Amino acid sequence: MKNSRRQFMILSAAGACTLALNGKVQAQAMVAETDPQAAALGYKADASKVDKAKYPKYAAGQKCDNCALYQGKAGSPAGGCSLFAGKQVAGPGWCSAYAKKA
Repeated sequence: MKNSRRQFMILSAAGACTLALNGKVQAQAMVAETDPQAAALGYKADASKVDKAKYPKYAAGQKCDNCALYQGKAGSPAGGCSLFAGKQVAGPGWCSAYAKKA
């Protein structure tokens, strides 16, 4: 069976779309509080649930979406974080690596 140039182009375009969509889906995975790195940093998806006795550095108003490490827009429900490559954190979340955005 002989393949034509048209079939090759169609299959190439379909393959490229599949790879692009696959990368986008992986980039949107949320980090879990049980993830070993997240647990070590005391990550909570809801900052109001932070154990203030265990993390005395925590102060009201500190959230992922106003942290210098947060890569999403302020006020967004989720965004990337430079600590969790390929995963997103909750905008209203918090971890012990919090650094106020300048």
